Amino acid sequence: MDGWSDSGSTGVERFGDRLVGLESCISPELIEQVVRESGRESRRKCRLNSSFTVWLVLAMGLLTDVPIQGVYRRSRCFREGERIPTRAALCKARQRLGTKPLLLLFREVVTLLCCPEVAGGFYAGWRLMGIDGVSFTAPCTPGNIRAFGLPKGGDTAQSTGGFPLVSKVSLVELGSHVEYAFALRSQPQGEATIARRLVKHLTPEMLVLLDAGFFGYCLLKMILGAGAQFLENVSKTPLLTPHKTLSDGSYLSRIYASTRDRERDRRGTIVRVIRYQLEDSQRPGHGQTRRLVTSLLDATAHPAQTLIVLYHQRWEHELMNDEQKTHQDPRRPHKPTHLRSETPAGVVQEMYGLSLAHFVIRKTMFDAAAHHDLDPDRLSFTGAFQILQTRLPECPPRATPGQLQTWYQNLLAEIADEPVPLRRNRINPRVIKRGRCKWPGKKPIHYSLAPLKKTFAESILIH
Repeated sequence: MDGWSDSGSTGVERFGDRLVGLESCISPELIEQVVRESGRESRRKCRLNSSFTVWLVLAMGLLTDVPIQGVYRRSRCFREGERIPTRAALCKARQRLGTKPLLLLFREVVTLLCCPEVAGGFYAGWRLMGIDGVSFTAPCTPGNIRAFGLPKGGDTAQSTGGFPLVSKVSLVELGSHVEYAFALRSQPQGEATIARRLVKHLTPEMLVLLDAGFFGYCLLKMILGAGAQFLENVSKTPLLTPHKTLSDGSYLSRIYASTRDRERDRRGTIVRVIRYQLEDSQRPGHGQTRRLVTSLLDATAHPAQTLIVLYHQRWEHELMNDEQKTHQDPRRPHKPTHLRSETPAGVVQEMYGLSLAHFVIRKTMFDAAAHHDLDPDRLSFTGAFQILQTRLPECPPRATPGQLQTWYQNLLAEIADEPVPLRRNRINPRVIKRGRCKWPGKKPIHYSLAPLKKTFAESILIH
């Protein structure tokens, strides 16, 4: 008995009986497999064994608004006389589990979902992928500060932010918003350096869309080395000298590994540069010259205007970041940081749980769209997330495969029943709504203060 009382095929009671619905996307057999492969099998039978703890971490990604004891309560039906494990016991169970089972589970579960018929999923036979970064705040503990660091900023050069920033760079399937792979930052690496760790997941069928912060010879050369193609926004700083002008106004140029290589014109890689402006005065950046760099060199097969419009698919990655950070795991008055883990290993574990939970939500949306002949973009992530949170406890605790299938079909029907309107032609000015706080920033000296020696009453001095 490792995690669940059985594999779910005979209707026997499970330990995490309110999470049975997750078996629609993740099988108990797979959980037990990754626990065995990682060498984390429990030596004794108990509720907090390794397999159940994996389910608990997955539930943390779906139930982000409650502490870990609350996650346990929502994962298991009430039983008279059964005590809820203490917070310390649950944290120790997570420490025993470690991060490897979640890593193996992520590799086994997360798959690419799009087919050529899905709108926005492919271009000219290439699967549209995006690479971009995002940061999450974590509790301000000494371990998290050492591992992830405090953000710089403030009134002086020594000023820092209030919470450690956990930065990750993701490889995302743009048509489905599936986070196919991600890498966490190890100080003091930049996003472009972290992105190199994702190149191993690229295949020749992929076209990668990137933001200007990822422009660099090494990363682009690695993408080409994997057989993939790229389309990237570029700032005005990189020198991209025209060598040949093409029929649509774009031109061929070369990028180099170093200034010396450029001066000697050696080891250069040919790229195509597209320069354009926006004529609509209502749009941000009106009149500014923008540049795209791509490995698609044929102007006849891939006209400049087509690629300019195609590049806007990169915003699907921004929407995926928004789904995880703003809707799935936002900060709240009782939860001042996105993440809850107070140790670096716990943060890594929680990030995998969050991403796996995001995949479960996205897969249900994708299945709902496929079963009801809808575009996945017409379904609301927030709506699907809330429906899954609501309906998950209603799946029968002793569900047979037939009952589980019926529950899942009803879930898909409910998600598909509330399509969102078509996207508007929106204006997105680069402004902030919330101003700066008037209070001074919290500094390292404010942490771990010595305990007070006097009570409040003892410290009063009346003149």
